[in-house]
Amino acid sequence: QVQLVESGGGLVQAGDSLRLSCATSRRTFSDYGLAWFRQAPGKEREFVASISTTSLTTFYGDSVKGRFTISRDYARNTVDLQMNSLKPEDTAVYYCAAGDQPKPITDWSKDDYNYWGQGTQVTVSS
Repeated sequence: QVQLVESGGGLVQAGDSLRLSCATSRRTFSDYGLAWFRQAPGKEREFVASISTTSLTTFYGDSVKGRFTISRDYARNTVDLQMNSLKPEDTAVYYCAAGDQPKPITDWSKDDYNYWGQGTQVTVSS
């Protein structure tokens, strides 16, 4: 069973930084493409960033490009999301997701991710 556990959310001010982590098993970490999504109240779940199994490919949503960085920590079996220059519009519940589709991760849609974490709240005040 694939388990994903997010941590690191909180309340910060605009312009601050925050780092989210998603812990998983070693097998999930090595065999699955991993991603972060977010969902604000009343809105659809939005793609934030993804990373391939080899870490050679990373992909970002337009709204976070240049501010957020996704990475794998091979010592801790986590996928991390470094969020810089945070804006109030980044406020959302952030979800970690995992999938194993046989195609480039840049071609994955939200429905291609089979497993989801419970989410962690990020609130950015102005």
